[in-house]
This record gives sequence, C-alpha cells and structure tokens, in this order.
Amino acid sequence: MASTRPRSYPVLDEDVDADVAVIGGGIAGIATAWELVEAGRSVVLLEADRIAAGVTGYTTGRLSAAHPWIFAQLRDAHGADTARLYARSQQEAVDHVVATAERLGIEADIERRPSHVYVERPDRVEDLRAEAEAAREAGLPASFVTSTDLPYPVAGALRVEDQVQFHPRRYLLALAERFTKAGGRIYERSRAVELAQGQPSRVATDTGATVRARDVVVATLFPALGTRALDSRLTPLRELVVAAPIAAESDPGALYITREENTRSVRTAPYRDGRRLLLVTGESFPPGTTDVADRQRRLVEWTRRHFRIDDVAYWWSAQDLDTADKIPYVGRVEDHLYVATGYARSGMSHGVMSGRLLTRLICGEDSPWADLYSPTRDHPRQEVSTVSQTVATKAKRTVIDHLHAMTRSADDLRRGSGAVIRHDGRLQAIYKDDKGNAHVLSPHCPHSGCLVRFNDTERVWECPCHGCRFAPDGSVLQGPAISSLPVADDPSVTR
Repeated sequence: MASTRPRSYPVLDEDVDADVAVIGGGIAGIATAWELVEAGRSVVLLEADRIAAGVTGYTTGRLSAAHPWIFAQLRDAHGADTARLYARSQQEAVDHVVATAERLGIEADIERRPSHVYVERPDRVEDLRAEAEAAREAGLPASFVTSTDLPYPVAGALRVEDQVQFHPRRYLLALAERFTKAGGRIYERSRAVELAQGQPSRVATDTGATVRARDVVVATLFPALGTRALDSRLTPLRELVVAAPIAAESDPGALYITREENTRSVRTAPYRDGRRLLLVTGESFPPGTTDVADRQRRLVEWTRRHFRIDDVAYWWSAQDLDTADKIPYVGRVEDHLYVATGYARSGMSHGVMSGRLLTRLICGEDSPWADLYSPTRDHPRQEVSTVSQTVATKAKRTVIDHLHAMTRSADDLRRGSGAVIRHDGRLQAIYKDDKGNAHVLSPHCPHSGCLVRFNDTERVWECPCHGCRFAPDGSVLQGPAISSLPVADDPSVTR
C-alpha cells in the first residue's frame, strides 16, 4: 500500500448492462474480470471501497503451489488424482502470473524462489516426509531437506522449486488498467447491497444505481450476497504481519512457512538503499480476540530474536477464511451465480486459479478441476465435524459475550477502547474516544446478529462469527455485512 499509488475509478451513478458483473476488487475479482474480458465478455467490476486495497492490499505476496499440509490429506481423503489436480491448478496459477506480467510488460517485483514448509520439532519430521512424498507424487518439484538458509535450525523442510514472491498490488493495479483499456468497467466506492437473480440478474448498489448482467460473480472474501448456505462452512481467522529492513546479505533467499508456534511465515521483498524488507506473518487468531497487542509483541520479539532487526517499519493484520474441508469454494452456486472464497491463507494462487476457472465455466467450457473446487460439493466425512464445531463454538461464544456484558460498565472503559455493555436492560456497543466521548451503537452484527467485540489495538469492532469489521462509528470496513452498526438510540435496534 505504501509503495503504490492507485488510479481512481468512478462511482456507479447510473444503471449499466454487462455480460458479467464481478463483485469484489481483490485478486480473485480482478483476475476473473481480466480473464473474462480477454475471452470477449463485457464485464463490470464493483468494489465497495478501492480495488486491491482490502485483504489483497495487505497480503505478503507469497505466490506458491506449496501450500502447507494439504497434499497428503488430499491424497488420503480423495485419492491421488485429486491431489494431482490441486497441484496442477495451483502451479499453473503461479506460472500464469509470470507469463501475464511478461506478456503485458507489468513490473511487479517478480522473483522466482524455492518455497519451504518446515518443522522444528523432531516428532513432526516423519509426517513432513510423507507430505513431501505426496507433493512429489502430485507433480510438484518437491523434495525433503534437513537444512535451509534460515538463521535458525529446522528439523526438516518440504522444498518446492521455482515458486514466486511478488508485489501483488502493483501487478493487479496494472492489470486493472489493461482491463479498462480492453473495454472493462470498474466502479469503486459502489457497494453491492442486493442481488435479484433472473435473466438478467440485477445487482443493486448503495449508490442507488444497478448493474444488469447475465452472470454474477461474488468474490468478496466472505460472500456477501446470494450464498448464505456457505456461512457455516467458512471460518474466519486473522494473522499479524511485521515488516523490517534487513541487509541484503541477511536475506534467507526463499519463502518459508511453518504451522508451529501458531504459524510463522517468512519472505523478503526489494526495499530501499539496496536492502531487503523482511516480512514475517504469524499469530493466527479468530476475529474478536482480545489479546491482539500481546500477539503483536510476541511476533516482533520472535522476529528480533531470529533476524536481529532494528525498528519495525510496518505492521498490520489481515483476514482469510478456512473451509470445512480445507479446499476453496470456487464455481457455480446456482444458474448464472458464481462464487470464489475460502482460500485458507493461500489467496494469491487461489485467486488467480479462480479467475481462470470461473471464466471457463461462464464461457461454457470444461475444467478438469471444476468438481474439486465446486461450492456445491459434498464431503461429509471431512466437513461434518468441522461444521458442528463451528456452530457449537458460535453458540458458546454468544453465551459468554452476554454474560461478560453484564459485568462491564461504561465507567470501566479507558479512552481509545470499547466494549459491549448491558445498560438499562439493553446491550450496547460503547466506544470511548481519545477525548472521553462515548459513541453508542447496536452490538448486533447486521449480517447475522452475532455480538461484536472491540479490538483495542486496531480500534475496530469485529464480529467473531463471520469476520465483519466496523469502524468506531459503526461504518462497514469489511463484509459480509453490507450495512453499518446503527446508533443505539435508533428504535429499530431494540432487542
């Protein structure tokens, strides 16, 4: 975000027609829109805020088919052919970005590097050997190694050659320009708020204008419209990122990720004065977690201990979704309605894969991995326990939040913090700003009614059920909610 300057696109202020309406201006939406216009379709892309500025704007830019701990699971649960299709679809996405950038002359800091999934615990080595073997059987250039260029020892690592790290925002902003030059239309600050399916379908926006289209693609991280059946099959989670300059000779020279220590992901990018920018991701947690500051401190301390950094230049958090069976949902939901979601922290390759797959489906062509990613697939053995656990966790969380609200008072709040508090028999979401003024909202997320929680570190309201985020004034920062938290004195919020 700091190293790119976006081009501004207009607000949708009149009704328009297109072959396809794409909702969401992240990597999946932009990739889909580009592939469709290349295939000869007229396309309108709607973005609630600015393109490539949501989750995609805050990714670390790992573009790799070496997703952690997926290939043995796929082979054992669904067969070797399924694992091969998954690997092929992901590696083709990696190669497609490189080829597209070369063909269009896009400069996006693309660097070919090996990618590693590693473990430090000796008792995980045999499992990782099996994962490496499954990845190799699936067709990836994979091997098991016992040493890396990390500045600390590992017990073992799955190494996959010829993967990519890049600047995704620079790539996508350039792709968006090519998209509009090819006849595509982008409308920013135009939130889709209603979908009326038909022939054509109608996508209404908060600007009052409508897009009429034969086909609609929902690519908004957590699907916002027309796909409520996926709610219980998607689990949101957040991760923190810290970035710090390091000397070029300290660059570990590859991409690395482990699920130990609650996830650690390491890679570098070009920086100023001949240095590299080290990016470290970790501390996975569900939205609504209250110890974000402690998690940030742990991640910074871990980075300083292993890489001897000085000051942290940037830090942020990002959100993603896990599916019940760890495979994304990409494809047709109903006639002429398509979705792309559930990227499980591997959104760069999944997003590009989604654009290519959805374009083939919309154009009436077959894809060898359409069934693998289909959002209507049925994997009961893999999904039932996860879905049941998700529902139970949400129910337990609701009870705890109601009880906790009874123990709090607005007087307890320090400046810059917020909480859900029961006052005069009603639950209220109260934020106290830096001047001590209280801002009172309904605490019920408009998407599904779950109680929001306040993240003091980032000063946002978060819904722990589906990951919606709201500013202190209640305005939507991240869906699937399409409306704000209303002020508490609005009689419509009484519960």
